[in-house]
Amino acid sequence: MTMEQRILIYAPTGQDAGMTAQVLAGAELRSHICTGLGELHAALADGAGAVLTVEEALPQGVHLLLRDYLAHQPEWSDLPVVLLAHRGADSPAVRHAVEALGNVCLLERPVRTRELVTTVHAALRGRRKQYQVREAARRKDEFLASLGHELRNPLAPIRTSVALLTHLYPDAPQPARIRDTVERQVRLLTRLVDDLLDVARITSGKIKLQYQTITLGAVMRHVDELCQQAAQARNIHIDWSLPETQVNLYADYARVVQICANILSNAIKFTPPGGAIAVTARHWDKLLQVRIRDSGIGLAKETIPRIFRMFEQNPPDSGQISSGLGIGLSLSREFALMHGGTVSASSDGLGKGSEFVIDLPIVCSAEAPVKAALPAAAPARQQHVLVVDDNQDAADSLAALLDIEGFEVRTAYNGAAAVLAVQQSMPDMVVMDLGMPGMDGCQTARAIRALPGSAGVRMIALTGWGQTDARRRTLEAGFNQHLVKPVELEQLLALATPA
Repeated sequence: MTMEQRILIYAPTGQDAGMTAQVLAGAELRSHICTGLGELHAALADGAGAVLTVEEALPQGVHLLLRDYLAHQPEWSDLPVVLLAHRGADSPAVRHAVEALGNVCLLERPVRTRELVTTVHAALRGRRKQYQVREAARRKDEFLASLGHELRNPLAPIRTSVALLTHLYPDAPQPARIRDTVERQVRLLTRLVDDLLDVARITSGKIKLQYQTITLGAVMRHVDELCQQAAQARNIHIDWSLPETQVNLYADYARVVQICANILSNAIKFTPPGGAIAVTARHWDKLLQVRIRDSGIGLAKETIPRIFRMFEQNPPDSGQISSGLGIGLSLSREFALMHGGTVSASSDGLGKGSEFVIDLPIVCSAEAPVKAALPAAAPARQQHVLVVDDNQDAADSLAALLDIEGFEVRTAYNGAAAVLAVQQSMPDMVVMDLGMPGMDGCQTARAIRALPGSAGVRMIALTGWGQTDARRRTLEAGFNQHLVKPVELEQLLALATPA
């Protein structure tokens, strides 16, 4: 039996603790007697199926300890507490404990053996269900991570092939229309995949904000780029009202863009064709406030508390068919909270539009420097690149694109072939997939780094895995950079240019 199924007993006076432990042992139930609050606190951290305590322990602070523990337990957890009292809930201390602790089963003494055992069995059954929920959530997160990886793999050669169309037919209108259509859909799929992965990262606590000094203008230009095509397709006008002077922010650039873009995309989705959206940004002291007001279908008052829930879809009375994953608004609020801010919504009712307000305490002082990107220098000589991927379409399309860009390119379709290719001719850069069968990307990277003369080779991991631990493993294996599929060509070309 695991620690998570044991009963923690805290009854510091009299013989209750010993007698209760004997009764539970007779029913083959595992228990542990805690002699002090410190021991109970440590035991809770190791795992518990339930806590059994007595009314006499309440004045000694056990209910305060349990209240603090229960307030900080994970969302899936609702630790049951069995409380033995003299006169049921008549005591003020018992009533207060029941109200404060929540999942409490109150037993009036003297307690019959069968009643005690039955109560503890019921508590443990409920606790097992909670741990099953936790395990299901863990499996879901693992599935979403794997799904994101598998979806990104085919997106990479699609995006690369579209880029090839631009180079092969730069002035032909029909290929240009095809290219733009495919590129829009690839961007949409990439965004959906990223949202799914963010759900998994948030629920598992793996997201860490990457703070840097940025500008409000750069954020809003990026938001406009992400949402403008969808607005134009529905003939929706977006009115931008931004500060005339530069506003510097200290925040995670990608996440602030995501907060605003998700809400603006949602406004576009629920605004009828020909409608209008106003985006207003203001700042004072350290606070940035962005208001997004639409002329869309509006919100019923009772639905507003629900719209930020994960996977929440349109209410039946909205008049619009559910679409999307129902996670954009939830992610926006989560990322705002991580920045110490808030996201709120309001509406005058159905058919009267909605307004979302984003408050973020991320404004820098006026003199805060903004780090500018350095222009890439032109390569002094033709660079030699080795592309490694077991997906031959992905490898060949990327190789063709790099060849058009002036690189000398070779391909390898497995790890052993990549090592052999490096032995035959040392490249300037290796762009390699991680999830190859047999010899995976990290193993191949270590084998290449072990070859004489490989220290100067720039090794780029190009993979569907974007989690923090995946990035750490690639750096430990000898890669210089970790790029997530589908990668932008400009990003790859910048890394291919020697410093």
